[in-house]
Amino acid sequence: MIDTLKRRFGLLGRNISYSFSKGYFTEKFNNEVFFGNTYENFDIDEISHFSGLLKNNPDLKGLNVTIPYKEQVLPFLDKLSKKAALIGAVNTIKFTKSGKLKGYNTDYYGFKKSLKPLLQTHHKKALILGTGGASKGVAFALDELGILYTFVSREAKENIIDYNLINATTFDNFQIIINCTPVGTSPNIEACPDLPYEFFTEKHIAYDLIYNPEETQFLKNAKKHGATIKNGYDMLIFQAEKAWKIWNK
Repeated sequence: MIDTLKRRFGLLGRNISYSFSKGYFTEKFNNEVFFGNTYENFDIDEISHFSGLLKNNPDLKGLNVTIPYKEQVLPFLDKLSKKAALIGAVNTIKFTKSGKLKGYNTDYYGFKKSLKPLLQTHHKKALILGTGGASKGVAFALDELGILYTFVSREAKENIIDYNLINATTFDNFQIIINCTPVGTSPNIEACPDLPYEFFTEKHIAYDLIYNPEETQFLKNAKKHGATIKNGYDMLIFQAEKAWKIWNK
């Protein structure tokens, strides 16, 4: 069935010229089946500009949301899906027929679906590097998979450890290390989270939400010591297709 409706979608974020979503959906919409749909970047300096964006683009039907607005956008929404409310972060917005904005989280779905094939029985606990909006979806997915997790940040707080505490014992106890920070993203491809990489083994999974470059320094360092590595590309595809289903249901 050919989709002949002229509908506008887009990505909300800051400094998003590199965006995966625009390229992905533009390519998707070039298929004649989706004729009439368009996708564009809405790059705003701060979330307070979101109201003006909505006013100036009354024909929008859906948005993806990326760094740094996955949490900041919540007060602007009329409603949240049950899972988005539990996660506390949104990466997909649907404009309902009544003109309301409803927030969803498809990050957790994409991450869960991409991680699951790598899991073995000894993968019981995970370290989540970073505490931003993306990390919340990751934590929710790990909960659903029955994997215990601990957050890592530059400053230790309640339920969060800092990088200085990570040592050989940590690596013995945590078999999955997930980078949810932007450290190592192009163009700063030589940067990586501050970890003792020598403690990675073939029993570890190193997962980086970054997809550009394809193999970050974090992944390269872990791979040297035998770890199974995975970047965020599949996660992005799974979450994008989930968003497309939400916009069309």
